[in-house]
Amino acid sequence: MDILKTKSAMQEWSKKKKKESKTVCLVPTMGYFHQGHISLMEKGKPLCDELVVSIFVNPTQFGPNEDLDSYPSNIENDLALAKKAGVTAVFLPSKKTVYPEKFQTEIKLQYLPGFLCGKFRPVHFSGVATVVTKLFNIVMPDIAIFGQKDYQQLQIIRQLTLDLDFDIKIIAGNIIREKDGLAMSSRNAYLSKLQRSSALSLSKSLNLAKELIARGEKNPVAIKNQIETFICTFPETTIEYISFCNPKTLEAVDSIEHQVLLAIAVKVGKTRLIDNALIDHPAQ
Repeated sequence: MDILKTKSAMQEWSKKKKKESKTVCLVPTMGYFHQGHISLMEKGKPLCDELVVSIFVNPTQFGPNEDLDSYPSNIENDLALAKKAGVTAVFLPSKKTVYPEKFQTEIKLQYLPGFLCGKFRPVHFSGVATVVTKLFNIVMPDIAIFGQKDYQQLQIIRQLTLDLDFDIKIIAGNIIREKDGLAMSSRNAYLSKLQRSSALSLSKSLNLAKELIARGEKNPVAIKNQIETFICTFPETTIEYISFCNPKTLEAVDSIEHQVLLAIAVKVGKTRLIDNALIDHPAQ
């Protein structure tokens, strides 16, 4: 497994593979791997000749008073897990490598960031779009894999790839959950034992919504009210949003007639957690 720390080294590596007619798959990450990350690598491995993982905690997608400085990290363990998963190269750049002095370019989407997390994290998705654009240009993958837990991010990357004419196939990886239903996240490491129990309110709310829709409920407001009441029974929870929306546009829906995305963001203590589910209407 090659470990590449500069843009030029990564680009030369990819150019060499392409000259050999090898296909390259990229799994972009911020490190501190859990089974969710590993599942993305496992999804990408059979789809390509060369599997690349990037590890970079991107400062431009963190707003003021967010957890950039405390974001968990264990590079040694990450590299061991990547090697075990069959990764052939790891791109491990520094902040100065990705954002050199006098860097001044930013990528912004006009529409999709205006929903869900984008309402509460105004700089987040421009940071995501900028760093992903840079990673695409540096790694030059044929395929890139993003987890569905960050559903809005996934849609933004799909749109970015279309708008900027990247010849890259974007593939979604399933949400990976703990046995009790909690969506795996690096931020779960912040949770106390009590908060860990309260964090289950997100996945349980998704299940509650699925049950109500299966029984014929079509009114998203009625379901949202029940979910709000349910989440508030858990200690240390603060709801940021509960949204029933169109899976492609992320616009809120007035009635559940077709497949919908239910997306939830809740602060448990100081830890911000997100979860979502695509829910089919029973008539479909």
